[in-house]
Amino acid sequence: MTEAPQEVKGRSIRVALTATALVAATYLIVALAVTTIATADLTSRIDSRLADSLRNVPRQPAAGDPPFRGPPGDRPFGPTLLIWTIHSDGSVTAADAEPTLPAGFQRVGSPTNVTLAGTDLRLAGTAVGTDYVVVGQTLDEVSRARSTIILAEILIAPILLAVVFLGAVVIGRRVAMPIELARQRQLEFTADASHELRTPLSVIEAHTSLALTQERTAPWYKSAFQQVDRESKRMHALLDNLLWLARFDATTSVPNAEPVDLGILASQATDRFAVVAQTRHLRLGVEVDEAGAVITAPPDWIDRLLGVLLDNACKYAPDGGSVEVTVSRDGGRVLLAVDDSGPGIPEGERARIFDRFHRATDGPGGAGLGLAIGHAIVRATGGRWSVERSPLGGARMAVSWRTSAGT
Repeated sequence: MTEAPQEVKGRSIRVALTATALVAATYLIVALAVTTIATADLTSRIDSRLADSLRNVPRQPAAGDPPFRGPPGDRPFGPTLLIWTIHSDGSVTAADAEPTLPAGFQRVGSPTNVTLAGTDLRLAGTAVGTDYVVVGQTLDEVSRARSTIILAEILIAPILLAVVFLGAVVIGRRVAMPIELARQRQLEFTADASHELRTPLSVIEAHTSLALTQERTAPWYKSAFQQVDRESKRMHALLDNLLWLARFDATTSVPNAEPVDLGILASQATDRFAVVAQTRHLRLGVEVDEAGAVITAPPDWIDRLLGVLLDNACKYAPDGGSVEVTVSRDGGRVLLAVDDSGPGIPEGERARIFDRFHRATDGPGGAGLGLAIGHAIVRATGGRWSVERSPLGGARMAVSWRTSAGT
C-alpha cells in the first residue's frame, strides 16, 4: 500500500477538525483575556495619572488664583488633561476646549467612564476647599490599543488555525498510517493463515470421514494415513513458521548476537540438505572463502535463513539440476549466495517475494512464509538482499553483511 487508505484520510481530517476547534476555542479565550488585560492595564495607567493630578491640586487655593490646570498637554506621558472646577455657588470653570460637564458628573469620585460630546472619557474628582475639581482624559489611547490588538488577533487567527489543521492532518496521517497498515497486514495475515490451514484440515477431515463411513481395505487405509501424515506435517511446518514470525514481531532487539563463522554454518546446512538433494539427484555443492567470513548475528537465525534458502533452491531446481552455496568476502562485507538451476524469479515478482504468503509460482510448495522469515532475519541483522539471475540458469538469492570487527 503506497497511498493512505481512505479510512486513514477521513479519520485524520476528523481529528484535525477537532483539534482545530479546540485550538480555536482556546485562542478565543486567550484573545479575550489578552484584550481585557491590555485594556485594564491602559485604563489603570490613566487612573494613576488622574489620581496624581488630583493629589497635586492645592488644598487651600489663594484668593484670585486661577483655576487648577493640571499638567500641560505637551508633557510626554499622555494627552491633555481635561479640568473642570465646580465652585460652591454651582458655577463651573473650564478651558474653552473642555466640553460641558453635565450636572450628573460634577460630583464624580472614583474613576468613571463617561461619554461627552461623542468622546469617551475617564473622569475622577475630589473636593478642594469649598470647590470641587474634576479631571478627565480621553480613552482614545485605550481604544486604539484595543483595536490594534483585536486586529492582530483577527489576522493571526486564520493563519494559526490553518497551520494547526494542516499540521494535525499531516501528523495524524503519519501516526495513523503505520497503525492502519499494521492492522491491514494483520487482517491479511489472519485471512491468509486461515486459508492455508483450511486446505490440510479439509483433506484430513475428508479422509477421516470416509474412513468412518464404511470399512476400507488395508491399502486404502495406508494411503489415507499417508495423506493425513503429509497434511499434518504441512500444518506443523506452517504453524511453526507462524509462531516464529509472531515471536519475531514481538522482539524489540536482536537476541544472542555473537560473532559466527558464516562458512561453517553454510557447510553444516549443506550437509543437512544432502539427503534431500540425493532423493532428487541434485548436485549440491558449497564453496567457502578460506579467509574466513565472520559476522555478528544470532547463530540460530542465520542457520534458519540458510535453511530457507536451501529449501527453496532444492524445491525449485529440476530433478538432476544443481544447487550451489557460496560464502565469500567482498571488501568489508561477507556475501552468502545460493544459486539454483530452476526456472528463476521473474523481475516483476522480485519486489513481492518477501511478502508473507506470497508465492512466485502456482506449483506445489510451501505456504509462502519461508522468504518472509528470511527477509525478517536479514533486515534485523543488518543484511542486504540481492535477487538476480543465477549463472546456473535459475535464481541467485544473495545476502551480504558487514564483517565483524577484527576479521
